[in-house]
Amino acid sequence: MTDPIHISNRTARRFILGRQGLWPGRRGSALRGTRAAMIACEYVQLDPLVIVARSHDLVLHARVNDYRPGLFHRLAYEKREFFDWGGWLAVRPMIELPYWRVIMRRNRALPRMHAILEGHAATIDAMRAVLQERGTVSSRDFAAADTRAVVSYRGSKDTSLALYYLWRTGEAMTHHREGFERIYALPEAVAPAHLLAEADEAQTERFLLRKQIAFAGIGRLGPLRPLLHRPIARAEEDAFAREMVEANELAPVEVEGWPGRFFVLAGDVAALDTLDAGRVPRAWRPSGPTTEEEVLFLSPLDPVIERRRAKAVFGFEYVWEIYKRADLVEYGRFTMPVVWQDRLAGRIDLKADRRAGVLVVNGIWLERPADGGSKLFRDALRAGMRRLMRFLELDRIDGAAVADLRLRRALQDC
Repeated sequence: MTDPIHISNRTARRFILGRQGLWPGRRGSALRGTRAAMIACEYVQLDPLVIVARSHDLVLHARVNDYRPGLFHRLAYEKREFFDWGGWLAVRPMIELPYWRVIMRRNRALPRMHAILEGHAATIDAMRAVLQERGTVSSRDFAAADTRAVVSYRGSKDTSLALYYLWRTGEAMTHHREGFERIYALPEAVAPAHLLAEADEAQTERFLLRKQIAFAGIGRLGPLRPLLHRPIARAEEDAFAREMVEANELAPVEVEGWPGRFFVLAGDVAALDTLDAGRVPRAWRPSGPTTEEEVLFLSPLDPVIERRRAKAVFGFEYVWEIYKRADLVEYGRFTMPVVWQDRLAGRIDLKADRRAGVLVVNGIWLERPADGGSKLFRDALRAGMRRLMRFLELDRIDGAAVADLRLRRALQDC
């Protein structure tokens, strides 16, 4: 296999932030910027909770100047440039659909999908007929009194499980969402006809491996069974890596302080070289303030910290505490990492009180307490908070719970 590229931890950190559209600052605005940010993320995870704002909106707010939620909805559910799918619920570019159609079909063999089919075959057939007849259908269309109760994370009615099965296995797609509720339709009512045919199996697997590395920025190949939805031996994983390096699809990388060998897309090597030389890739130049001038607040489900990467990349211990027992919460239930310069400088626990028009700051914790004494950081924090308040359409900040007097005073000026 080709000798690996050796890079510093700082280069790795900047590359991962930059490839995700976060560093050295936001690059785009409006619909075009939102589209570019969604593509750069590779996956934008969806979640129903609204403590500050929906997770996907916070992800895009951190990347797009003047982002507003209607931009996501327009791209995904009006222009149909993206679609949402999966047990790990995420939005993907519609152009990728032929590859995902292969995985949707493979989902039928999953034990939990097979169990739904065995237990609710008649209801699944009925939902197929309803989709044909009505065009769009939601779980709410069926009264509990007219359905069979079930105990499942995916729904409390057999009709809900049946629709979920059709969606996971590719017989239905999300037409749009009302609030967070999924409205189903037949695939041909959502996607262009030429994207409904399955891609070649081998091409699909190579696509998924490239996508996994692109999502991580710098990542490993494996374990691949959850990704490919089929049994796969370690020897086959190694063969994939060797073949994709030889085909100039991937490049091996060793990062200072990281154990083991990682990969990047071969097309990203030039960006690594530019960063290692202390420069910023031309395509990454910000269209607004830099992350030194204005902090960014990351959603708890942001791709940069997803799957505990924050510790490996930034030395930043992060756990989303939303589901912890109250006595086990260390920081806060919706604590958001704070990006300043090229690092995760701290975390902030926020709650939007829309009725009162107030953004409540339950606490700020810095990785380096000395940053609190930096006017540069306090100005950047103030600028980031002002932008967030405009996005949330809130009038004032309640920072009374912030322990650091210097930070509390900075918030008072927002």
